[in-house]
Amino acid sequence: MYLYRSGNIFPVNHVRYPADPRRWLILLAVMLAFLPVVLDMTILHIAVPTLTRALGASSTQVLWIIDIYPLLMAGLLVPMGTLADRIGQRRILLIGLTIFGVASVLAAFAPSATILIAARMLLALGGSMIMPCVLGTIRRAFENENERAMALGLWGTVGAAGAAVGPLIGGALLEHFWWGSVFLINAPVMLVVAPACYLLLPRAELTSPGKWAIGQALLLIAGMISVVYSLKAGVGAKQPLAIVFLTLALGLAMLVLFARKQLHAHEPMLDLALFSHPAIAAGMIIAVVASGALAGVELTLAQELQYVLSKTPFQAGVFMIPIMAAAAIGGPVAGYLSNLFGLRLVASLSLFVSAIALGFLAASDFNEPGLAVPVLLAVLGSMLSIGLTASSIAIMGSVEASKGGAAGSLEATSYELGTGLGISLFGVFISAAYQHAIAIPEGLGSDDAEQAVLSIGDTYLVSHRLAAEQGAALIDAGKTAFTATHSILLSIAAGLIGVLAVVVFFMLASYRERATVRH
Repeated sequence: MYLYRSGNIFPVNHVRYPADPRRWLILLAVMLAFLPVVLDMTILHIAVPTLTRALGASSTQVLWIIDIYPLLMAGLLVPMGTLADRIGQRRILLIGLTIFGVASVLAAFAPSATILIAARMLLALGGSMIMPCVLGTIRRAFENENERAMALGLWGTVGAAGAAVGPLIGGALLEHFWWGSVFLINAPVMLVVAPACYLLLPRAELTSPGKWAIGQALLLIAGMISVVYSLKAGVGAKQPLAIVFLTLALGLAMLVLFARKQLHAHEPMLDLALFSHPAIAAGMIIAVVASGALAGVELTLAQELQYVLSKTPFQAGVFMIPIMAAAAIGGPVAGYLSNLFGLRLVASLSLFVSAIALGFLAASDFNEPGLAVPVLLAVLGSMLSIGLTASSIAIMGSVEASKGGAAGSLEATSYELGTGLGISLFGVFISAAYQHAIAIPEGLGSDDAEQAVLSIGDTYLVSHRLAAEQGAALIDAGKTAFTATHSILLSIAAGLIGVLAVVVFFMLASYRERATVRH
């Protein structure tokens, strides 16, 4: 164990921090730092129709604009988390906040879809520095297990509620400003958060031994991105199978080589023993499946509410308020329930109830929601928030404080990977089902017909080029086709989370509260 202070690193004999009297202020600062990062995961969902029309973006470009952020972060989070453990989480966090703020301004004024994709890549770099440092800082500041559970519960509130409130904020901004405002809002937040973190976060930090090997980091990044890209391209059928398999094989080979280097290194960059702990493994599975299902459902609902039900962006955001409000209380409740009943019961039962809520939503009519749909959305938001926060409590309670950045990066990687793959899988399914379901009106030219079947966004783009009567007929056909996919998508998400609840219950059978991995 090592202490970093004023540019010097020297060993210490203790693994526990004294209670920091400012720990709750530190929690507030890192929660505010985390908020813009999590908002960027979902704030674009509500802006997709407006952004598509403004930039003339194709369906492929829209998917890349949305999921390049989480998919690239999936490759960067672990290297950035281990770097933070080596040189100090405060330093990496401040650099990440600066990059994120600058990238937000660049994204806001991007003149084309291509430039926006590049800006989103820079946002991913900044976000990958912020996320593991937030979790690592919480782990370091709260040594008391009960306090840590409550702190992570509050952090979970920011994550779940921030993701849920993203569409509402995006809708409110789009009511009065151009699409770039959903990015520009991050800039003033960073101007407040960065100085607060600079002043509040302690300069003396425990760090992990060893150097940060840039070659191994690049190997891990390249391997992760190759695997993720191959999965995305394979599911989307955007590349020949030979290229998909070649890219996947190359990515897996790089990851295997990275793992071999870690197993034989005297001071590995990433402690692979973390994966053997049941709480960490279960938490990562929860994060991938639950975040993927939730992201896919939110994206689908945002498009249906606007394209099919003709709601404004703000109205669509208001429709999702029950998820936001329920998720806001789910995090602290998860901390209390986990202390009271234990992780296994809380995590598995919350996921099971989430699956039931999604199943009922699949059979609901959003055109006439009544009271049932808001209640189901609230149940879904609260239960997923409780389940995801419970996984965070177990993961961060299973490692020493000096490995908080690495453990946090593994959890965050699972969230980002799940979000990116969820958006891709749902987007591909919607596209395939939409192409099969839409009935193109007679008299439409072949070029227009070929574009109109790609997605409902493309249908609207084509309709603007047609005569009023023909355009209206095309839009009606698009609405009917998109509605046909509604119950199937939500049913699939319900099934995935239901299976996850059972898997987590058995995975955590041997878990013991407050068990900590020490190496």
